Amino acid sequence: MRSVLPSASAPARPERAPLKPLDLALAELLALAAPLTPVESISTFDADGRVLAHDLRSGLDVPAHDNSAMDGYAVRCADWLDAATLLQVNQRIPAGSSGHLLAPASAARIFTGAPIPPGADAVVMQEDCDAVEGCVRLRAQPRPGQWIRQRGEDVAAGAVVLQRGTRLSPASLGLAASIGFDKLQVAPRVRVALFSTGDELVMPGDVAPADMKPGAIYNSNRFFLKALLQRLGCIVTDLGIVPDRLDATIAALKGASEQHDLILTSGGVSVGEEDHIKPAVQALGQLNLWHLAMKPGKPFAYGKIGAAHFLGLPGNPVSSFVTFLLLVRPFILKLQGARRVAPESIALPAHFDCAKPDKRREFLRARFDASGGLELFDNQSSGVLTSAVWGDGLVDHPAGQTIAHGDTVRFIPFSALLS
Repeated sequence: MRSVLPSASAPARPERAPLKPLDLALAELLALAAPLTPVESISTFDADGRVLAHDLRSGLDVPAHDNSAMDGYAVRCADWLDAATLLQVNQRIPAGSSGHLLAPASAARIFTGAPIPPGADAVVMQEDCDAVEGCVRLRAQPRPGQWIRQRGEDVAAGAVVLQRGTRLSPASLGLAASIGFDKLQVAPRVRVALFSTGDELVMPGDVAPADMKPGAIYNSNRFFLKALLQRLGCIVTDLGIVPDRLDATIAALKGASEQHDLILTSGGVSVGEEDHIKPAVQALGQLNLWHLAMKPGKPFAYGKIGAAHFLGLPGNPVSSFVTFLLLVRPFILKLQGARRVAPESIALPAHFDCAKPDKRREFLRARFDASGGLELFDNQSSGVLTSAVWGDGLVDHPAGQTIAHGDTVRFIPFSALLS
């Protein structure tokens, strides 16, 4: 038997670093993201989606007084004897006004939100009452406290109603306004420079589909990445497509680093001869290339150029989309000082089979079906962007495991990732 030895002149292949688990990559990434400063003071009207920079403490009780939860009659429960009992209506209390002491055997006509008059201990909704010539008959015995909203029931004076790091929603803006805040202290918006690399990329509108050269593709990543950044409240500078030349890549990165907090690129983080991101970032700062144990999305890069962070996404559309959601989005939220940054999953039944385990952790595009479970998109290729449009979210499928119909899986809804 003859053994074949490698040629002495053949270059040794460099050893590849082991694949980095996604959770470890995310932890390392978040450790590098210090919240940005300075804090901004903005109108509460304009604060949707921004991250609160300080605890919001209430200076008053909400509601400020016991008030009626219904249109009806404020009464004293002790005055009711039976269904024939008539109570004299001797005051009328609309919202925004106040009543006086409720006399025995009397009732106050009251409206939703109006203060409960002294002496009253219940409200009977008007549907359960009969008005009879200046009096009211109650059809059922009232119970103490019924249909009364207690003072401070929603918010107690001195309580923290919204914590620092809360990403503000329409409901939280209403809550802030309910305790008198017309302005809020929020974290600054992240300034992001976005560009793509690749001479094969063409912008829609520049070339008609019939005129596309062999190998050319439309730059879809630029569109969804910009939209995702804007949904996070970022100030986005779109630098377009950078030619596949080292000098052009260095120039783009250098200019972007001077006025932005984050530089985000799509493509060019592989190891091909035309991938110039790595040497360009290394020429200007520092770079770590990670090979992630996830699918889709294996190549990923983090670096620093001056004070600016650099994140490099893979070029395949679904890989770029998924790695943005699972890594870039939490990173940006951390820069904003948000408390909750990592995607949260829910448990749902799989209405599909996945019999072939993968060595990498997979994020499968799936959607809800009519039976309350999940169905899987047929083609899970990293280049099939229709899967992300079709799907309602991602099945978090651990490495080395199979899925049988009826198994419980972890599902990350897009609704939680795209807001």
